Amino acid sequence: MALDRRPEDMVRITTPELAQAFIDEQIEIVRKQVGDKKVLLALSGGVDSSVVAALLIKAIGKQLVCVHVNHGLLRKGEPEQVIEVFRNQMDANLIYVDAVDRFLDKLAGVEDPEEKRMIIGNEFIEVFTEEARKLDGIEFLAQGTIWPDILESEEGIKAHHNAGGLPEDMNFALVEPVRILFKDEVRVVGDQLGLPHEMNYRQPFPGPGLGVRCPGAITRDRLEAVRESDAILREEFAKNGLEGKVWQYFTVVPDFKSTGIKDGKRAFEWSCIVRAINTTDVMTCTVENVPYELMCHITDRITHEVPGINRVLYDFTPKPTGTVEFE
Repeated sequence: MALDRRPEDMVRITTPELAQAFIDEQIEIVRKQVGDKKVLLALSGGVDSSVVAALLIKAIGKQLVCVHVNHGLLRKGEPEQVIEVFRNQMDANLIYVDAVDRFLDKLAGVEDPEEKRMIIGNEFIEVFTEEARKLDGIEFLAQGTIWPDILESEEGIKAHHNAGGLPEDMNFALVEPVRILFKDEVRVVGDQLGLPHEMNYRQPFPGPGLGVRCPGAITRDRLEAVRESDAILREEFAKNGLEGKVWQYFTVVPDFKSTGIKDGKRAFEWSCIVRAINTTDVMTCTVENVPYELMCHITDRITHEVPGINRVLYDFTPKPTGTVEFE
């Protein structure tokens, strides 16, 4: 039977041998749990859901139905990448759902971060329910829940869309094969499963996506500013040898404006906050010391290439006192 809690004496998964033992154990558990039924998986393309997908494909093959929901809160190019890797390279049973307008319309005017998370999480469940009704034999919902998700939800630090919250009328049973693992262990398991390196080692991305990096009520223009500034940051980190060295880096565009100057004229625009942190277990993190010259270059690109941004700020806050994300 699957474990609900991580055993206190559990050995950290750091080697291929330990990862394979975990995979073999989970394959047996999943096959017993699922039988000949189908499993619906929210496949965001992030590390957690990708590892779950690879593990379940190995365990139950085409009984797994992967649903990739484009909710308008993904990073630049991500929907295309998910389709390429999973449908074209891994031959997954993948359903693509364009739900951009549906999500953004429901989020319009919502400022509270917990309310935003709940709207996004609940809407995901609704989308999956609708997709499941189109299919025969769906009785299970797979999720990429990991151990820090459970701990932070229990401690009341933040709500997680994939740590409970299923509607009462939902009759899916949960399949959560990496629930008791820390993020670094999930990657070791992903390596052993043969996931593409660029997928298994892409930086973590929250379930609510760019919704938690657009503090305040989400607007399409500010969301696009987050998406474009994030793409510039990722491109520059890759060019300058920081990709793979820094655990997570992203931009945030809060809902306030300040006065600046562009083309000799007053520009009342948003500020873009850059965050770059390192961690092993997500429970604590330190701030990356990004070279000054590189930060100046990134600032120049973002303020000149991204409409609506006239300042770039750097977040020096570790965890604690900050969390990884802003919301």
